[in-house]
This record gives sequence, C-alpha cells and structure tokens, in this order.
Amino acid sequence: MRWYSILAIWFLVWVLCAFVVMPFGIRTHDEAGHEKTPGQADSAPANFRPLKVILRATVLSLVICGLFLLNYSEGWITRDDLNVMNVPEGFASGIG
Repeated sequence: MRWYSILAIWFLVWVLCAFVVMPFGIRTHDEAGHEKTPGQADSAPANFRPLKVILRATVLSLVICGLFLLNYSEGWITRDDLNVMNVPEGFASGIG
C-alpha cells in the first residue's frame, strides 16, 4: 500500500474518531454550575476543550489504522471471510 493511501485512510479514520470522542467529558452550563449567556442553547458545552478532542482522536485513529494495516499485511480478515450473503460455493451468478 502506498504512503498516500495510508495517509488518506488515516485522515478519514481520524475525522470519524473525532466525532466519536467529541462528546466525552462535555458538560452543559447547568451541569457545570455556570451562568448561561442570554440566548444561549441549553445544550451548549461549558467546558469544550478542542486540544483534548484532537489528542484523543489522534490516539484512537492511530490504533485503528495500525490494526487496519496489520490486517492488510497479515490477511487476518479477508473478503471471503465477510460472506454475508451466504452464496453457496460454485454458484454462478448471471442471466443465461
């Protein structure tokens, strides 16, 4: 696999991981005991820390991409292992 393919996969996984880890540790103003600004949404975070989200997403995405690359090179799970349609062996698809 080429290095830019690995980088593209890592970036996509990183974005997904960022959305997954973003809500962890976030508290609203009511939960944190802070005053709300007039017109502020009730669900607005009081303690959003983007650097913590970036760090968590980076660590999680490196682990996931590392496992993906190991699976790619070692062949632990292949396309044949993911036969979800239960197509019988020797079955020929097509018309005619």
